[in-house]
Amino acid sequence: MGPHKTHKSWHGIRQAVFTAQADPDAPSVAVKLPAAWGSAAADALAALLPGAKRLDIALAAESWIAPIAARAATAGLPATLGDELHALLAARRGAPDAAIWANKASALPGFTLNPNGFLDEAGGFDAAGFAAAVRLAVTALTLAAPAAPRLALGFTDLNLFLARLGLDYDSTPAQDVAVTLIALMSAAADCASAAFRGTALGHAMSRPALPVGCAVPGLRAAALAAQDAAAALGHRRHESLLGFTADPAVEALLGAEIRNFAPALSALDADGRMAQWATQKLSAQGLSAEAALTRMLGGDSLFAAPRPAAHLAMHDALAPLVAQMPERPAAPMPARRASQREALPPRRSGYTQKVSVGGHKLFLSTGEYANGRLGEIFVALHKEGSAFRGLMDAFAIAVSIGLQHGVNLEDYVEAFTFTRFGPAGAVEGDPAVLQATSMIDYVFRNLAVNYLGQTNLAPATPEAADTVGDGAAERAPLLPLDLPAPAPRERRRNLKLVSNA
Repeated sequence: MGPHKTHKSWHGIRQAVFTAQADPDAPSVAVKLPAAWGSAAADALAALLPGAKRLDIALAAESWIAPIAARAATAGLPATLGDELHALLAARRGAPDAAIWANKASALPGFTLNPNGFLDEAGGFDAAGFAAAVRLAVTALTLAAPAAPRLALGFTDLNLFLARLGLDYDSTPAQDVAVTLIALMSAAADCASAAFRGTALGHAMSRPALPVGCAVPGLRAAALAAQDAAAALGHRRHESLLGFTADPAVEALLGAEIRNFAPALSALDADGRMAQWATQKLSAQGLSAEAALTRMLGGDSLFAAPRPAAHLAMHDALAPLVAQMPERPAAPMPARRASQREALPPRRSGYTQKVSVGGHKLFLSTGEYANGRLGEIFVALHKEGSAFRGLMDAFAIAVSIGLQHGVNLEDYVEAFTFTRFGPAGAVEGDPAVLQATSMIDYVFRNLAVNYLGQTNLAPATPEAADTVGDGAAERAPLLPLDLPAPAPRERRRNLKLVSNA
């Protein structure tokens, strides 16, 4: 990519050039960045700075850091601000949102921190370094967007952070760590914001209560100390400071596997290899890959997915402390009630009845339990349209499922006899049923006779095709006494428009 003067923070880091794309439909871009970051980070940088044909991470960082450093010098702030921002990014500990990378104005400037960058191999967390990074981020965003009333500082890949600590995401200690981490961020950000307040009244700071315990040594003490320092300053410049921005490219650039505080749903990454969080979880438990495989073959579940409510619980634990939260995860669906379906025998008895209803052929087939009780029905039509046949098939399946779950046939007979729609009329082929008001009416009249012995059902009285307001049932009196003719519910066919004047 040609010789360029890069910041010293990038010296000594082996670089590589990747062919990247902002999205699958975008043109390819040559991206130079640390070789260990991989192609996913190259794609993320291309997404942060779309339209560029060649990108260099060090030069791209300098393009947004230099203006901030210049404003810092004008404001009399330490000249090391630019160096600290380069070092923070080079260590993949934090990065600003896309608007800052492009030097564009933003109503809500954001900065994402990666807490995994402050965790050493032994599980020790650099709480002081993390708090310093928060203050640096607030200072940088305030200088980049001095008119912005609110900022959005968040973190990424909490799932990996918890796995490296040996904590299950779906646990109270994990929630306590996340809340304490956010509390430290909040207090450190308040301190940095207060430094820019000047003579303005500013906004009052809150001091949320911390969990009693925290699995990360020193984290709770650091949060309490930061809260004390913020309380001594009294007020801050910004209305709010914490928030999780919807900017996955920034999180991918920092090497995050899972966005913000969401849980992992699989132990495999997008390429089908074991995810980093899964590897770290085994390491925290002192298990080799071979030992883990042995335990899994023995039936142990080392990578059980968290409960559906775990993400929701983490969201609700952080929401009181963070102004800009992602959309609340949907509450898990209630557990499905156990079904009491009684299966039919593989070989079953029954009968098939062929009839014609109003000149339309219908085949009714039944299936029975060993004791002769009706368990299923099938209704086959031959000359009807595909939509009608499909509806009749679905209806028969629904009735069969109900029968197998204990619904009484009497209830179906009461509900579906006398249903009126065409075809209807005389029934040919079944001496027990002579008339039917519809095919469904016939089906349940037949079943009532053969399985319930009901031969006393009221006779069917098929009517003309246009029966709305003109049928015998419609002309029946609504009260014990006869009503004056014509009845109120009867259609008045003889009215015509004489004049519209």
